Amino acid sequence: MHIVVDATPLLLRSAGVKNYVHHWISHMRRVSGPHSIATFPVRIPLDRLDHERSEAGPVATLAGLSVLHFLDKSRLPWRYPGADVFHASHQFRNPPKNAKLTATIYDMTCWLTPGMHSRRNVKGSLQFGELVLKRADGLIAISESSRRDAVEILGLNPERVEVVYPGIAEAFFEAMPDDARRKYNLEKPYALFVGTVEPRKNIDTLLDAYNGLSQSLRDEFDLVIAGPSGWAAQTTFDKLRRPGIRRLGYIPETDLPGITAGATVFAYPSFYEGFGFPVAQAMAAGVPVVTSNVSSLPEIAAGAALLVDPHSEAEVRSALDKLLSSPTLGAELGAAGRVRAQQYRWEAAARKSLAFFERICNAV
Repeated sequence: MHIVVDATPLLLRSAGVKNYVHHWISHMRRVSGPHSIATFPVRIPLDRLDHERSEAGPVATLAGLSVLHFLDKSRLPWRYPGADVFHASHQFRNPPKNAKLTATIYDMTCWLTPGMHSRRNVKGSLQFGELVLKRADGLIAISESSRRDAVEILGLNPERVEVVYPGIAEAFFEAMPDDARRKYNLEKPYALFVGTVEPRKNIDTLLDAYNGLSQSLRDEFDLVIAGPSGWAAQTTFDKLRRPGIRRLGYIPETDLPGITAGATVFAYPSFYEGFGFPVAQAMAAGVPVVTSNVSSLPEIAAGAALLVDPHSEAEVRSALDKLLSSPTLGAELGAAGRVRAQQYRWEAAARKSLAFFERICNAV
């Protein structure tokens, strides 16, 4: 079986999806046996995950994106020699005609919360849904929540959609905080948020909840915000300059496990997630988690986190107060998170994905 994965996200600046594609392809290759896995539109070495830059060289990146753009815009029929399966990315609308078509459903946020995204992102997602997801021979969903939303919104046959949980990088299971804390001058204990500064992540409510904690807790604990700037309102960026808030910006992948493991609490009151990588990563590192009671987050945490209504500043503040004030509760929740995170291993995801591709190839 020859699988071709559209790895366009690895040529772009990206976070969660790039993380997924990089580790997913790498681990499928390790356990592929007689099967082969190629990357489209160019060969990508997968040597090192870098969210800020392409994983191919500049020449290969330019060539690959040019090929992608031409095929996408022309919509000319084409064939990929020897391909049994073509797994499309969200950047591509014109898969080859000689292979079974598959794709990954990450989330349905552009359908459910379009106001929290740019018009371009929403338009692109809706096109992808019509031209790829509805036509695919089979689909992988990264959570039961995403599967359920996609089936309902797009009218998909549920039998065509299989849940395959992503994995968490091994570094998070083994993370030690000391080096990363020194590198970023994190001298005080801290609560941590990791993610792009954008409306869906609900950072305003988190910032207001932290600001509402007692002065003694705010004196003892900083709130650290790690992640690149997105399309949040200026009022959000203004709040990020409040006392006690440490904004680190983008953190390289190599430093993220240590930053995560060093946190006293991980806070992630997102309005919607297809999986919630930062939550699972914090759990793998043994850090107690506060997260939302909506979308996939209760499914991923499975009782190993404090769940809150993301629209309630009071609930977020109360959960932060509980965990920052009670080391015993934090230790119990962190231990439960480590156990739950064992469900998210890349080797298991790779093997289940290969079995999915085999079924798609063998289907009449």
